[in-house]
Amino acid sequence: MSQDLLLLLEPGFTDPKYPGERFVCPDSAPVEGLLSSDPAKAAGLEIRRLPFARPREAAIAALDADHQSLPVLVLGDEHPIPPDARTLGNKRFVTDTRRILDLLAERHGFPKIH
Repeated sequence: MSQDLLLLLEPGFTDPKYPGERFVCPDSAPVEGLLSSDPAKAAGLEIRRLPFARPREAAIAALDADHQSLPVLVLGDEHPIPPDARTLGNKRFVTDTRRILDLLAERHGFPKIH
């Protein structure tokens, strides 16, 4: 059985287009906030924080080279697969931030978004 894999951009990443500046991903930040609310629950899924630069090898390994946008939740088989999950070969995944937050609540017991 495989567990869910959550891929996020690492907070405080740099972009060569903007020397000397650091950034957070506006889509990953809400997910990071939810994860930080309960580190014990976060331990129940595999989380990888990836650099901004492409290629993002961990995203390529999890999905493929055409699916490197983050955040992404690659769904394991420990929980039922939601019908709205995207499919790539035998892999199922979700890229919408709000839906990722909802699934973290449903599948891992995090608080729901109000």
